[in-house]
Amino acid sequence: MKAFVFPGQGGTVTEPEARQLPAIREVVGDRIPDQVKVFVRAARDADESRELHLRPDVVAGHSLGEYGAAYAAGCFDLETGIWLVAQRDRFLAEAAEEAPGGMVAILKADPEEVERALGESEGSVVANYNSPRQTVISGLRDALGDTVSRIRGRAVRLNVSFAAHSPYVAAANEKMRGVLDGVEFRVPEFPIVSAVDGSVLVSAEGVREALKGQMVAPVRWVKVVETLARMRVEEWVELGGGGVLTRMLRDFELPSLKGVTFEDLRSRLYEGAQNLLPIAGAPAEGEGETDPDGPADKTP
Repeated sequence: MKAFVFPGQGGTVTEPEARQLPAIREVVGDRIPDQVKVFVRAARDADESRELHLRPDVVAGHSLGEYGAAYAAGCFDLETGIWLVAQRDRFLAEAAEEAPGGMVAILKADPEEVERALGESEGSVVANYNSPRQTVISGLRDALGDTVSRIRGRAVRLNVSFAAHSPYVAAANEKMRGVLDGVEFRVPEFPIVSAVDGSVLVSAEGVREALKGQMVAPVRWVKVVETLARMRVEEWVELGGGGVLTRMLRDFELPSLKGVTFEDLRSRLYEGAQNLLPIAGAPAEGEGETDPDGPADKTP
């Protein structure tokens, strides 16, 4: 089995292509938020994968990447996805003004150790269970420093001004719930693994409900990976650029599950296509050469 996975704000922030700009500007105007740029990049990769006749058996997204996963599964069109992500960006910006916060990634520390440290302090919670060796905490700006000082491990402050996936963005989450209730969702073309709890979503309402709670719920990416492994996914393709999820996969030490970025897969497919081109002067297939074992499998 093959999965498509989509990073959140750890994905590559790139300027949209010219052909995408009219649809984007019609929704958000000339100032395009970074969250929209990340989503549009993911959507572009999803569209290209269809053109290449690549189809996953299941998809999943990390935080903001859940919108990319829902788009790839056909739950809504591009314009709807842009509008949803633009609202998400606006609500989180408002939350940052009302309760300035931040997020810090703790590397090379046991998640249980991080949880114990948080129990001894106030104003911070676990936001992301990214891997067995990476946990992200989220909280009020003034409280984060005290919390981090209690934890062994390397701390990396993320470039955000809000406390995502915490109670401190509850007002933003309520606004987003109302927005999502006003949008029509289609049944996903293939299952989506929720990053809220690792469950498998197969209905339109299931996808909507998962997105309605994801802004305040911690990202349980460890559960996503465990679910994919139980589903016997052998390879995932990371769309959206950056390769952050594929790098994190190494922490899980799962020999049965491999990861590749869409950029690498695209190159592999291109090289395979180049190898199929006839060599100048060589006899065409069926004209001078016979394969006694039948046609070779040329799948990259």
